[in-house]
Amino acid sequence: MNFVAIIPARLASTRLPNKPLADIGGKPMVVRTAERALLSGASQVVVATDHADIFAACQAHGIQVKMTRSDHPSGTDRIAEVAAAMGLANDAVVVNVQGDEPLIDPTLIAATAALVNAQTPMATAAHAIHDIKELFNPNVVKVVLDKLGRALYFSRATIPWARDAFAQHHNVMPDGYQALRHIGLYAYQNQFLQAYPTLPISPLEQIEALEQLRVLWNGIAIAVHVTEQSPVAGVDTLEDLQRVRTFF
Repeated sequence: MNFVAIIPARLASTRLPNKPLADIGGKPMVVRTAERALLSGASQVVVATDHADIFAACQAHGIQVKMTRSDHPSGTDRIAEVAAAMGLANDAVVVNVQGDEPLIDPTLIAATAALVNAQTPMATAAHAIHDIKELFNPNVVKVVLDKLGRALYFSRATIPWARDAFAQHHNVMPDGYQALRHIGLYAYQNQFLQAYPTLPISPLEQIEALEQLRVLWNGIAIAVHVTEQSPVAGVDTLEDLQRVRTFF
């Protein structure tokens, strides 16, 4: 599978200032993430940034990096700019790897990329939920699939809703029930990636605060790779950073 991984990286972070440059075992976090992406088999791994310090850090560690505009509303728009500047073919596959995932599984990146084709120009990933607390946590995004493994809907609500079982109690996972937690990893066919910023904004994405609902609302299929292993959490807080530093 031939694909390119692009890592959007902004220096601004409300919970963890200068997060992409946080030191992890002698290297900045964005560099650690790029090194994991390089293990996925990607033909190229490029960091997309709007800050000179991130640009310099990547160059110092031999990581390919490109500067972008500073006014992009999302990481998807940022990687679209870089993909266009790289002159990628329309059918090239581009994976958006978040810059705060220094422990991301390289095989997950490759497996998600492999699902992209002309019929499903976008792909993402999910894993089974086994913790009842996660099931009812609105910060855990859930996804339900059709029989072909494509997303029917993403929600912060508990979906699917086990009507009879949950009417009796909410603290036990019903027998035979399966819910999937969405993993924030995305792959795109480049032609679709370039068109993505022009898609009409969905009222559903505004209600749920989930950008991927724009794609479904506009009638575009999203393939979902279901992994059996729960991915290691990314870095959002100082506690997360300390956990990753301990690992390295």
